[in-house]
Amino acid sequence: METTSRVGAQAPAAEGGQQLPSARRTVDGYLLAPFPWYGLDEAFTGPRWLMQVGAAADGAIEHGSIGHGDEPSVRSESTEDKERFAVVVTVAGNPVRRSADGTGLLEATSVSSAAWLAGVGLLSFTWPGQMDHTLRDDWLDQQTETAWVLADDLDGPDWSMLSLPVDGVPTPFHYRESEFGWVLAGSTQEGVHVGAYGRGMSAYGVAFAMIKDISTYA
Repeated sequence: METTSRVGAQAPAAEGGQQLPSARRTVDGYLLAPFPWYGLDEAFTGPRWLMQVGAAADGAIEHGSIGHGDEPSVRSESTEDKERFAVVVTVAGNPVRRSADGTGLLEATSVSSAAWLAGVGLLSFTWPGQMDHTLRDDWLDQQTETAWVLADDLDGPDWSMLSLPVDGVPTPFHYRESEFGWVLAGSTQEGVHVGAYGRGMSAYGVAFAMIKDISTYA
């Protein structure tokens, strides 16, 4: 799926272009979304924090992420075994639709959209050990393409099925693991798609719930 802009003040960039998690977006963009946001349910009692939202060319909010646990830094040999986090990505359930200027069509969203955003999100906090900084952009490009191919083949051998609660209802999710962490994606009864990624927290123990008041995250 294409995301043409991100709503909220730009965060300063860390080395390698990675935006620092501590410079989080405000809640304003989240409040503009016409769909409900999802996070881990009340069984998770650790820190929760806003990350960023993505908007289409016409300004409509299409997706956004909410973090839980430790704010992740780019993975390195000194942090890879210490951070425990899970990020939940909510994606609006949109059909194929005409663009605001009437000149074309906007791509429909699907579970694959959530899987791709989650996969790329995990990569953004990943840095393979012993890799030279100058090679990371090439590595990210390659891995981002791989994440798209995987997300486009949810019935393929790289994915397994996992049933997790969403608002208390057992819901099927597509799930995969890698050396960098785990990724999963599914849909909710509210018509939105949910993706998630994490490291240091077991995906088998997470449960999702609609956020009643996103403004409390500000």
